Amino acid sequence: MKDLAHTFSALSDPTRLQLVEKMMTRGELPVGELAAGAGISAPAISRHLKVLRQAGLIRQRVEGTRRYCSVQPEAIQAISDWTMDHRQFWKGGLERLEGLLALDPGPEDNR
Repeated sequence: MKDLAHTFSALSDPTRLQLVEKMMTRGELPVGELAAGAGISAPAISRHLKVLRQAGLIRQRVEGTRRYCSVQPEAIQAISDWTMDHRQFWKGGLERLEGLLALDPGPEDNR
């Protein structure tokens, strides 16, 4: 569970989540391409990628002078497994919330 907490912590940053989504969609990418359009400096991208590597979400390989990053499928599978294991909890909670909202007359009816 500690590893999963580290995973969720790494993904809690919008920039890191965006980087992971980009790699999930497009596959392995050079760091320069990951940085393009991110709107932050190269050192900031490097720090975000380091956090993702330390959390086990991505791997990095070096080819000549270029660095390439890709998502670790095992990390994404762990997130999926956790989500599916807790699916009934979320479903039940959302159904209870829906029932409570149906009972609440809302601010417009409390005049």
